[in-house]
Amino acid sequence: MLRYTLMRLGIFAGCFLVVWGLVATGIAPRGLGDSNYLWILLLALVLSAPISFVVLRGQRDRASEQIVARVQRAKDGFEASRSQEDLADDAARAQGQTS
Repeated sequence: MLRYTLMRLGIFAGCFLVVWGLVATGIAPRGLGDSNYLWILLLALVLSAPISFVVLRGQRDRASEQIVARVQRAKDGFEASRSQEDLADDAARAQGQTS
């Protein structure tokens, strides 16, 4: 998961540098007034999102599988704990009824 996040940040940083270069050279339009860096940031976000979606598809799928496995292990642990509590409760009730 950390690897995927770092790769997304890397793609965003690359897009930010490219957009900054395009704005600095005048190829891309500047923002309004003092909003130049906000404009660059927004353009970089808009460009990096589809690039990340396409380029990191495999990495995203692997991260998703890891998350699903973690959630399943947690569910299994909760189920095992619940069944042990049920057994202990049933045993306590049975002892209370026979006494």
